[in-house]
Amino acid sequence: MPASPLVPNGVLLVVKPRGITSHDVVARARRALGTRKIGHAGTLDPMATGLLILGVGPATRLLTFIVGLGKTYEATVVLGVATDSDDADGVETARADAEALASVTDERIAMAVAALTGEIDQIPSTVSAIKVAGRRAYDLARAGESVELAARRVTVDRFDVLRRRDTAEGLIELDVVVDCSSGTYIRALARDLGAALGVGGHLTALRRTRIGAFDVGDAVSEIAADAPLLPPAQVAASVLGALPVTAAEARDLRHGKRLVGAAPRLEGAMTPTPAAIDPDGRLVGIVERRGADIKSAMNMAEDA
Repeated sequence: MPASPLVPNGVLLVVKPRGITSHDVVARARRALGTRKIGHAGTLDPMATGLLILGVGPATRLLTFIVGLGKTYEATVVLGVATDSDDADGVETARADAEALASVTDERIAMAVAALTGEIDQIPSTVSAIKVAGRRAYDLARAGESVELAARRVTVDRFDVLRRRDTAEGLIELDVVVDCSSGTYIRALARDLGAALGVGGHLTALRRTRIGAFDVGDAVSEIAADAPLLPPAQVAASVLGALPVTAAEARDLRHGKRLVGAAPRLEGAMTPTPAAIDPDGRLVGIVERRGADIKSAMNMAEDA
């Protein structure tokens, strides 16, 4: 009987191009890698480009630990025009006059940016993927239905204006870089910046360059059958920290047994739920403290 083909297992960093959805990238990866078990950690809009993290095979279970990591974006904000989607794909809803735009000084921009830095309450764009009564907000908006989204607390650690350009059309373009928590909408930052300055604003370009410790510089632009997958153990250790275990402990954890009295080994760990790594460098699973013991919170299938 011929041997069964190995199931791909790992994490793939991909550069998403403009004009396609994150699901389109997943579909391309499924065809290239020959498996349907692929998911992504954090959607990028069709207009956006940059880092998309794919989980392949059993490693898809790690995506839940990646999706909440902090992110970095490079973006271009246009001041002077508001759109119904808060980005360039939407319909123009308002345009500022020349006098209002002439009042937008660098000092006023800096003050408005400062007010949007730190912990803020942000109302997501009406064309976001947030679900309202079981339906995506963007589906409701495109159907002409009223969409009211509640504000949510997000953290903007850095919101820097790198350069300003005053266009021939009388608008103002700002190239910015943003470090933020998961769930922050850069389109909403552009909208709120324009609103604070009284001229309206929207996003015309967006590129995600970082998710946690993962950088777009390490991502592939084309997905091939031999695409470089990051080992699950490497990814889990990077995100959660590593807890080395013996072969016997690895076997016990895989069988649902506790490591009795081992909880002190978690003191000083990077997170409360580190990755248990066996002597061969393989990911056993994600573990947690249970009283004085250590117990597996999520096991990973053994590598073939």
